[in-house]
Amino acid sequence: MSDKIREIPKDQRPYEKCAKHGAGVLSDNELLAVILRTGTREKSALSLANQVLNSLRDPVYPGLSGLLHATLDELKRIPGIGEVKAIQLQCVGELSRRIASTTARQSLYYRDPGSIAQYFMESLRHEEQEVLYSMMLDTKGRYLGEYQVSRGTVNATISSPREIFIEALRKRASAIVLVHNHPSGDPAPSRQDEEMTRSVYQSGEMLNVWLWDHIIIGDHKYYSFREQGFFCEDTFPKSLRD
Repeated sequence: MSDKIREIPKDQRPYEKCAKHGAGVLSDNELLAVILRTGTREKSALSLANQVLNSLRDPVYPGLSGLLHATLDELKRIPGIGEVKAIQLQCVGELSRRIASTTARQSLYYRDPGSIAQYFMESLRHEEQEVLYSMMLDTKGRYLGEYQVSRGTVNATISSPREIFIEALRKRASAIVLVHNHPSGDPAPSRQDEEMTRSVYQSGEMLNVWLWDHIIIGDHKYYSFREQGFFCEDTFPKSLRD
């Protein structure tokens, strides 16, 4: 690959290709080159983009997905990437997360664990620690909002039923869905996950704020306690069951 954009045939340059055919025809390094805009004295934007992708070849998060995990300092250690370009690259990663979440929210339905898992998938599957969210629902199962309950270590969140229900009670939620991730990528529940689910469910019964489901996010996989028959449907308010 030439290190000079002007030495590349005009119809093969990233900007020109995008303008003529749309962004979908661009390769990963061509997309990054358009975002980076300029290279260095020695390298074109295209060569610099290729270097960024090569530097992000983590066996777990290769290529573009590495942008979701690379710190600002790690990006700045790539030759030719200063603070401005490093921030641009981090913003690309965050933008991709938000686009995925916004798109998934359009099909969010509380009785469909898959839609909830999809909504949280991009924001949680790349996390390197366990993060626990509570999604709050009204009496008809409509979405009221979500909040982060806790952020834990590599393999355990730190939370209690009290922490989980404080915000739900403040928002007058009738039900909640717990969602957390397993950094290993395997969503199979641990004994601790089962014990916490049982404890939160029992606390919710007393508070009249029902735990509707607990979903564990893996790498493009999920586990739903509801789908696995953990909850007894008859115990929930009729408005949620209808």
